[in-house]
Amino acid sequence: MPRPLTLTSLPLFPLGTVLFPGGVLALRVFEVRYLDMVRKCQAAGAPFGVVALAQGHEVRRAGAPPEQFHDVGTLAVIEQLDAPQPGLIVLRCHGTERFRITHRSHLPHGLWVADVEQLPGDAHVPVPEDLRRTAHALAQVLATLRSREPDAAQPPTPTALQLQDCGWVANRWCELLPVPLDLKQRLMALDNPLLRLELVGDVLERTGISL
Repeated sequence: MPRPLTLTSLPLFPLGTVLFPGGVLALRVFEVRYLDMVRKCQAAGAPFGVVALAQGHEVRRAGAPPEQFHDVGTLAVIEQLDAPQPGLIVLRCHGTERFRITHRSHLPHGLWVADVEQLPGDAHVPVPEDLRRTAHALAQVLATLRSREPDAAQPPTPTALQLQDCGWVANRWCELLPVPLDLKQRLMALDNPLLRLELVGDVLERTGISL
């Protein structure tokens, strides 16, 4: 087995959301600790890590304890950066590989950095016959969203290959479903894309979403 790739001193952005590989993330950045971070990442062409909060808030509050966040996150690569006014940066990012934190540090100015090991990407597993309706329904939902909100941060029109891939279909549904953050985190952290899609199918049935 090859050793996992590692990154040292990866800057982290704890958020009240879960970024999935292949997903799109829009951010409005105004805290000093993150303004400097995203400028440096863009200049270096380097990613930052998005981790879901387990406790605490996205915006630092005076006297509040440090944020607590999950060990498994996703690398975010900046696609577009705009600064419409001083002290504000608007970002569009996309998720790439997942990682697991092996060591974390809280810097004096409030930024978290971590040593991480990258997790294997999802193997391509074809969507089985009994779950193909989840892929068809996803294509319809994404098309509806694009027609209603053409300027929103959304993935492009899916290809036929993506709609046949368990991991890709499961990830896009996980982004859309109104389920608790902890459940999204557990689904993202699963290494088996078929199991992830099967669990998504169960959630779709329980929530009464028509397939």
